[in-house]
Amino acid sequence: MQRYDVQWPAEARAAAGHAGLAALLALFVDTVGAGLTVPRAMAWTGLAAVLFVILLPPRVSVAPGRLTVQGLTSTRTVHTNRLVSLRWPIDVSERMALRDEHGTHAELDLRLLLANPPLWLQLEADARTSQDLGTLQHSSCLDRLARRIDTETAHTVLKVSGME
Repeated sequence: MQRYDVQWPAEARAAAGHAGLAALLALFVDTVGAGLTVPRAMAWTGLAAVLFVILLPPRVSVAPGRLTVQGLTSTRTVHTNRLVSLRWPIDVSERMALRDEHGTHAELDLRLLLANPPLWLQLEADARTSQDLGTLQHSSCLDRLARRIDTETAHTVLKVSGME
């Protein structure tokens, strides 16, 4: 069963909304100010399109044995049951890097996994399979990541229940 990032549609709509609002504001200000011309309207529209491309998050889906990250121009599928590397550096970025035995790699934001527990559960199960098969040698990042997600989930449950 394939699982998708449940927040992606809302984030894509927000990206489109922000880009559209920026375009409308720029066109309005230009119309009221110096007077809108066709080249300037095209420039503002182009800048809004660039803003949309920057803000649009990749679409992530997980199925047993694979993780797919679809960007605007590329799609990467990592075989999560054949991982050779799982890195989660201790820094500000909060991004996890995965690489399978075929050399395919992808990066995920930790917030995506926190917001989508089914994605995390499938990814963790597949990473444990890789560990059992011997392709994933160093699992300290996986254990540290599991502890972090469990801690964040517990805090969320306590906060929602009013016990925090």
